[in-house]
Amino acid sequence: MGLFNRKTAAATAGTTSTAATTATTTHAAEPALAALTGTYTIDPAHSRIGFTVRHAMVTNVRGTFGDHEGTLHLDGTDPSRSTAAIDVRIASIDTGIADRDGHLRSGDFFDVETFPVMSFRSNRAEQLDGGKYRVSGDLTIKDVTRPLSIDLEFNGAATDVYGNERVGFEGSAEILRSDWGLTWNAALETGGVMVSDKVKLGFDISAIKQAA
Repeated sequence: MGLFNRKTAAATAGTTSTAATTATTTHAAEPALAALTGTYTIDPAHSRIGFTVRHAMVTNVRGTFGDHEGTLHLDGTDPSRSTAAIDVRIASIDTGIADRDGHLRSGDFFDVETFPVMSFRSNRAEQLDGGKYRVSGDLTIKDVTRPLSIDLEFNGAATDVYGNERVGFEGSAEILRSDWGLTWNAALETGGVMVSDKVKLGFDISAIKQAA
């Protein structure tokens, strides 16, 4: 299901009767899609912001940031007007190993005492195909702000047992941590380094619609 599927009059002009039927079906669905328009608060209890990084050239370490908050503004008729803002408390990093988490919080990596928050602010949104979207904006880690694009898939909308209107997305992105000044590493005797520069980011987002 596409969140923002919409055909313009120019796109449908001069089509065959089959295409016209499809356009009519799409148009009939527009009120339901438009109803999703609004501002949503990310529900951290049912969302996940995580990462995967190669360790010692042979395996992957996975982690999450448990403390995060954010808002989404969805436009059900024009996806380019949708926005996202997310703040992550870096001290909440969890890779399952306390000593490793402590090292990541230290000045070698995130320096959480000086830079406690990682943030993302979107400046562009676009529909790619069907229920797939790309949100681009600025990611700030420590004192460095650089562009980031996140590919997202719309998982659907539902009203939960408490009457909350929810939407769900999952997405991913890749960054080079050195672009944000996260350069600590150690050389391996067999060649290569302890921690890869490339980091895969993963997002599972459940967000609740705010009252108008």
